[in-house]
Amino acid sequence: MDKLAAERPAPGGAGPYLDLVAAMVRTGLLGYGGGPSVIPLFRYEAVDRYGWMSDEEFGEILALANALPGPIATKLAAYLGYRLKGTAGATVAVLAHILPTSIAMVGLLGILYALRHSKVVEGMIDAVRPVIVVLLGLMAFEFVQKAGKGLGSVPALAFGLAALAALAVADVHPALVILAALVYGPFHLRVAARLKEWRERRGSRRREGPKP
Repeated sequence: MDKLAAERPAPGGAGPYLDLVAAMVRTGLLGYGGGPSVIPLFRYEAVDRYGWMSDEEFGEILALANALPGPIATKLAAYLGYRLKGTAGATVAVLAHILPTSIAMVGLLGILYALRHSKVVEGMIDAVRPVIVVLLGLMAFEFVQKAGKGLGSVPALAFGLAALAALAVADVHPALVILAALVYGPFHLRVAARLKEWRERRGSRRREGPKP
């Protein structure tokens, strides 16, 4: 964490506005399908393309953003902008994310209304949906791998199944599931650390053998 904090750009310093605006315009124009579909685009821009944060930090911010009210895309844009350029960066990032799409929708509203029943447009939409599913699935798989390294494979699988049951079967609000995981996470790591220490002491005693 100390190393990561040292690598963070200062709020008013590194991270040019041009890169920030370009990234937010791309996520706004290419993020078809609502909030979930735009998450892989944000991850690619912030982690892979520009290296503004690590994959682990993006996962943490995504969890926190999901627990807060409002659209996920604008929350991610605001965080990235604030992280790079402070309050001014957050404002620029949000505007760069929503304005191009909003202007395009207003300007093309008549055309979109006329083509809403077009077979060509329906085919384009149907072709995009599998791509979105694959992007979300790939990102979820990578997050699962990282969770397995941090929590352990069995606990990560158990927590994943519990979250799935809470969301899909019990219809628990996602924010409550995220908050429950945030509260339990530090407790789990503390218990795991103590269990590891106990196992190491036990192993060292066995290697030393019984005392004469």
